[in-house]
Amino acid sequence: MVLASKTKRKKITILPAFVVYEEIDGKALPYKGFKEVLSKEKKIEEIMGSSALQAYIVHLLNGFLFNSLDRKKYFILTNESGVNLSKGNNLANDVAIFFRDGSNSFLKKEYMKSAPILAIEVDTKIEFDEETYEEPKDYFVNKSNKLLEFGTEKVIWILTESKKIFIAVPGKEWKIVDFDSDILLVDNCILNLDKLLKEEGVEF
Repeated sequence: MVLASKTKRKKITILPAFVVYEEIDGKALPYKGFKEVLSKEKKIEEIMGSSALQAYIVHLLNGFLFNSLDRKKYFILTNESGVNLSKGNNLANDVAIFFRDGSNSFLKKEYMKSAPILAIEVDTKIEFDEETYEEPKDYFVNKSNKLLEFGTEKVIWILTESKKIFIAVPGKEWKIVDFDSDILLVDNCILNLDKLLKEEGVEF
């Protein structure tokens, strides 16, 4: 199923590349707090990093996947790995799982040009306003659609404020579930984020 997102786009000043997090349909999506950087109230380093919670969950997911998946079949990229879908569509993924092709040809100093089979996002870093996306759900839907149309088999959004997980799969009803739900990732790998966090003694 492909959902339509509603966006209001107004003409704005071209943004300098250093404040841009992603690009969708040729539209630059800046980091949250970019206006303070442009007005020199903050330095770019103050807005580019992940929150401690976001970074920890990505770290936890990476460890879980590293120990759960066949690493001869898959490789796992983190650290906002870039994917170039087409001209004007450059996305970042917190965690992305790709099929191995029997070589290390993917190790290049450029964005990936193939679709991850699974993309996982933990919250987001973009600025939401009338110049980008007024509502986070529009961004979630649009980015998910872009990845699925590119060939990704599943997109998962972990939303820490509401403790919900949004799951997008092509041709099926998209779902929103709680942290304590069992979620099939790839093959027989099942994630229960609530259980994983409790095993680590982490509550928030």
